[in-house]
Amino acid sequence: MCTGRVDPEMIFRAFLKGADGVFIGGCRLGECNYTTGGNYHARNITLLCKRIMEYIGMNPGRLRMEFMTSGDGILFAGIMNDFGRQVKTLGPPGTGEETEKEELESRLAKIAGLVPYLKMKCGEKLDARPETPEAYETLFTTEDIRRLLEEVESFIIDPEKCQACGICARRCPVEAIAGEKKTPHVIDQDKCIRCGTCFEVCPPRFSAIEKQVLPVFG
Repeated sequence: MCTGRVDPEMIFRAFLKGADGVFIGGCRLGECNYTTGGNYHARNITLLCKRIMEYIGMNPGRLRMEFMTSGDGILFAGIMNDFGRQVKTLGPPGTGEETEKEELESRLAKIAGLVPYLKMKCGEKLDARPETPEAYETLFTTEDIRRLLEEVESFIIDPEKCQACGICARRCPVEAIAGEKKTPHVIDQDKCIRCGTCFEVCPPRFSAIEKQVLPVFG
């Protein structure tokens, strides 16, 4: 599969399901088999995930991406042996200096649920093609991640103002809003991707959608 199909949710779900490490192998930069530049996209996703891992107290060394061709068998074997030793030294997630296992799993689950929001907020950077190592390393900074996860927009429906017109429910891209006729609608926060569509389409005469800015880990 092209690394252009790699999604942050795949990475975080792998850790949630018990993986000690995640490795991504892609075509050499500038040599994408599909001319889509998917390897650049995956490279940026890898950096984003590493920065998030640092933020939640997980060793970013558990995630690695390398570039090679199908003829680089010896190189691939050497990289995998090195990565295997590194992950073995780190031990299972939630050990050593990392966040305690149960808390780490809770944080990973929250991050996995926020992937659509993260991709929406980071879309332009995920499509970037940094020319130098320095430009790549600063594509996502610690401060960027702090703002992403400490200033998350959430939306709720005021039952006193909601007229059950159903516009928000029909326009929600992930069907996160439920409600019957003449009954105030409710947003399922576990499904909500914080896109703000409901806030934008709610008729001004009702103004039933309220926006809040809350940290992911309050």
